[in-house]
Amino acid sequence: MADNPPQLPPLTPATIQPFFDNFDDLPFHKYLGMHLVAYRDGYAKVELHREATTPTGIGGSVNGGVLATLVDMTAVTAVLAGLREGEHPAGTADMQLTYLRQTKGETVTCEGHVLKRGKQLATVDVKVTDDADRLCCTARVLYAFRA
Repeated sequence: MADNPPQLPPLTPATIQPFFDNFDDLPFHKYLGMHLVAYRDGYAKVELHREATTPTGIGGSVNGGVLATLVDMTAVTAVLAGLREGEHPAGTADMQLTYLRQTKGETVTCEGHVLKRGKQLATVDVKVTDDADRLCCTARVLYAFRA
């Protein structure tokens, strides 16, 4: 039986900073090549720097699952950057992703903007561009909070 992973403390406005400080060093983020570039209340920018370990898709493009992870982590970061007292993150509730073209190049940029923040859900608009600044995919993410 595998050991249980260490439990993280509950995320609150007072305890959230280590998430941002250590974002790039999380093993999964390192494996994919994700780097947190910017964040502020309701906004996040994450770049994916293609590494030898970054999974690829058709024709050497970035794998669609990797793009979905990039979108999700960007949306989560935009929401958590504006975490308020009494909000308890509960995870992604829904994600609708539209792939517009293959994503190629060395750097993929993902930006997320919180459109609406309610008591139980935040709606985040996310766009992914390649290093030629072409729009490659768009997404709408709902992030949940619990009482």
